[in-house]
Amino acid sequence: MSYHNDHQKGLLITAIGGLTLTIDIPLIRLADGGAWTILLLRTGTTLVAALIIWAVWRSLSRNAPQLIPGWSGLVVALCYGLTSVTFVTSIYHTTTANLVFILAFNTVFAALLSWLFLKERPRLVTVMAMLAMIVGVAIIVGDSVGTGHLFGDLMALCSAFFIALAITISRASGKDMGFTSLIGVILPLAVAVFMVSGEGFQVNAPWWIIFNGAVIMPISFFCLANGPKYISGPEVAMFYLLETMLAPVWMWMIFAETPSRNSLIGGAILIVTLVAHSLWQLHEGRKRRASLAVRHPA
Repeated sequence: MSYHNDHQKGLLITAIGGLTLTIDIPLIRLADGGAWTILLLRTGTTLVAALIIWAVWRSLSRNAPQLIPGWSGLVVALCYGLTSVTFVTSIYHTTTANLVFILAFNTVFAALLSWLFLKERPRLVTVMAMLAMIVGVAIIVGDSVGTGHLFGDLMALCSAFFIALAITISRASGKDMGFTSLIGVILPLAVAVFMVSGEGFQVNAPWWIIFNGAVIMPISFFCLANGPKYISGPEVAMFYLLETMLAPVWMWMIFAETPSRNSLIGGAILIVTLVAHSLWQLHEGRKRRASLAVRHPA
């Protein structure tokens, strides 16, 4: 009964995080400002919110996680910081559909990094999924050649890589990195402050990005980071796909931003591959748990 309740709790928490994250990009666009000003406000409010949440948690409990747990935490924070820079840059240089579809490629990078550094050899099904996703991303990026979106697509690929690297290091360390992704915004915040001091403050609707950084980012990352405590990795990954599927819909409804045919084709390949692979992982996980239950009956 306890497992059932924990599983339901995990599904609810992760669903909240995944759904909340889907409005990140629309809020950035609604703020209507320069890239560096948006980065400044987004990271600044996220940092303040994270520190307040951590301070309250620490005052109520001695079990509050460290903000940056050791050298591995420092590297993870650096990865998330670089992700913030490349992510916001990509928003201004490619379409939302291209960005969220390419970000889904982080699962391929994660599998490759785990293979190289954690010696976790991927199974044949995973290798086939990786090849299909490479084809999907190639279609999206190839469609951007000559359209002015290529740089934004490459920045999206960098974001996917840095996220995968952060996940790999976190798994290798075995430490609680719950607040590390939020504290990692210190790096892009410093860069944004320097750039804004030179070019000036440029934003027409700052309340949107302040709301994004102070509320949306802490809720989404906190919930998604806590999901794995209660549910399996593949189940968490399914909720990350909500942004891939819904963010382009919100952009179409608000800004009439329509993805290109090749972007939709490549995105469809990525989404179908990820969903199929995640369902296969869930099936394999249930089989392993059932096998262990038979060997060690309660």
